[in-house]
Amino acid sequence: MASRRVLQIGGATVAVGGAYYLYSAGGNPTVAEKKLEHDVSAAGARLKGQDLSGKEAQKKGEVLAKEAGATLDRTVDNVRADIRQADKVITSKMNEAGSKVDQLKDEGTKAFNDTSKELQQTADSFDKKVNQKTSEAKSGISSWLGFGK
Repeated sequence: MASRRVLQIGGATVAVGGAYYLYSAGGNPTVAEKKLEHDVSAAGARLKGQDLSGKEAQKKGEVLAKEAGATLDRTVDNVRADIRQADKVITSKMNEAGSKVDQLKDEGTKAFNDTSKELQQTADSFDKKVNQKTSEAKSGISSWLGFGK
C-alpha cells in the first residue's frame, strides 16, 4: 500500500510539473521542453558547485576584467620600453654613423690635399726640368750656329 501511495504522489508531482512548464510556455510543448532542459541543467550545475548567481557572475567578470586589464597594461608597458630601447639604439647608431662619415670626409679631404700638393710639386719639378733642358738645348744649338757664348 505504501508503494502505491508513493506512485500516486510521484505521478501527481510529474503531472503538476508538466502542467507548470506547459502553462509557463504558453501552451507550446517545444518551449516547455526547452525550459525544463534549462532548469535541469541549472540544477545539475548547483549540485556540482558551479552555480553562479548574477552577482557572483558579475564579481567574477569584474575580477577577470581587472586581470585582463592588468595583463594588457603590462604588455603595453613592455612594448613602450622596447620602443624606447630601440630608439636609443637607433640614435646611437645614427650618431656613430655620422661621426664615421665626418671622419671619412676629413680623411678624404686630407688625402685629396696631399695628392694635390704632390701633383703640384711634381708638375713644378717637371716644368723646371723642361725649362732647364730647353735652355741647355738652346745654348747648344746657338753655339753650333755661332750665336752662342
